[in-house]
Amino acid sequence: MSKQHLRVYADKSEFVYPDGTVEVFFEGISNPETQQRYKNIQQAFGASFLENQILYCRDASVPLDFGALSSTHLGLLDRLATSVTSEVGRALVALVIMQLCVKTIEPEQSIRLHKGGRSSRDFSWREGISMRSLDKNHVTPTLRKYDLVKLNADGFMMTRSLAENYPYSIVYKAKIRGARDEWLLLIESIEAKQIDTHQALLYLLSQLINQASAFNQLADETLALVPEVLRKISNHIADVVQAIVFRHINNSGYAARVMEIAMHSLMQAIKDLGGLPDTDLKPLSQMRSANKKHGNVGDIELLENRMIVESWDAKFGKTYLRDEIEELADKLIDHPEVRTVGFVTSAEPEHLDELEIRMGDIEGRFGVDLRIIPFTLWVKEQVQRAVQDIGITEGDLFSAWLRAFAETIAQKRRDIAPIDEPCYRWLEILKDILRTHVANS
Repeated sequence: MSKQHLRVYADKSEFVYPDGTVEVFFEGISNPETQQRYKNIQQAFGASFLENQILYCRDASVPLDFGALSSTHLGLLDRLATSVTSEVGRALVALVIMQLCVKTIEPEQSIRLHKGGRSSRDFSWREGISMRSLDKNHVTPTLRKYDLVKLNADGFMMTRSLAENYPYSIVYKAKIRGARDEWLLLIESIEAKQIDTHQALLYLLSQLINQASAFNQLADETLALVPEVLRKISNHIADVVQAIVFRHINNSGYAARVMEIAMHSLMQAIKDLGGLPDTDLKPLSQMRSANKKHGNVGDIELLENRMIVESWDAKFGKTYLRDEIEELADKLIDHPEVRTVGFVTSAEPEHLDELEIRMGDIEGRFGVDLRIIPFTLWVKEQVQRAVQDIGITEGDLFSAWLRAFAETIAQKRRDIAPIDEPCYRWLEILKDILRTHVANS
């Protein structure tokens, strides 16, 4: 096995893969096939392809599916997104967005070849496209419009280090500031067809939306309303906070996920106030994490010595849980340490009498306390437990819950609640609810 390397000739470049396979890139004016692909790409961008992807991510009313992305590729995209600062990283992130768009629109178009044209006077590859033109006319204006990446109006492809007359590959030699290694590794994965480019595009856009200036401003405005609400409802905090949280769940797109966040944030509030001192609250699972694959029993988990001892699973819009009980039995085989486990439903659970025998079997077999209870009762029980254990008032806890809930959605608690989905629309809804309470109190 040889190392990857590039061979450069007068009229072509050859990229040699570790197994000896050679990919040849001929220089010259664009061939007819590439010209047609480029036309299709231009038309898609002209029809607001990138803008539509941004709006879909920002305003999605259904969960975004990143299940086809491996943990390796998600890690590369995460590091790419978080590498952006005021000084470095902007051009690479914008370039990856363009490359993912190109590959999504025209899967057969190489994203290594960033120069193409019909004039023999300028350097180009036969199968290359003008990424500079796509950038200046479509990509940079759109990213600037939604404030996702701060770029000069002339575009990121004006950066000399991205314009060398060599294919983008793992051996691209230009000195580039930012997440250079992540960018090059992504290119290799994309060209090897190891990554779903559309999912990768949506995931990267989602991360940028949650970091954008517009999001941060909305987050600040929303969080500023929390103390105003709490001050005006001081005599009936418990009822109003519950009403705010329940209303947000029911009014939000993908309410099931918001219910998980609400439950987890209540546990965060309890821990913030010193409750459950002998346990650790496991960070909120990201939506890309399948329960079985990542060893989860439920959505909210308390740990002792890194083992799950208490677990609760949010079930929005589903009140008959026979299938879930059978799946739970499979999970408990791998988690004999669990002592309390349950399902929390958004409405009154149904047909519990039909499930009692099977639930009793599971309780006896695994030595667990298994429960199915409505959300309102679950909240009441957690509050009562915390009030008794810590010696605080219900008002203190409900105040802490509202703060934790708002801060979680505002991406201010990513250490304990890392949320992949774009939270912009969730924040807008919460801000409207809070503002209404301030105005009417």
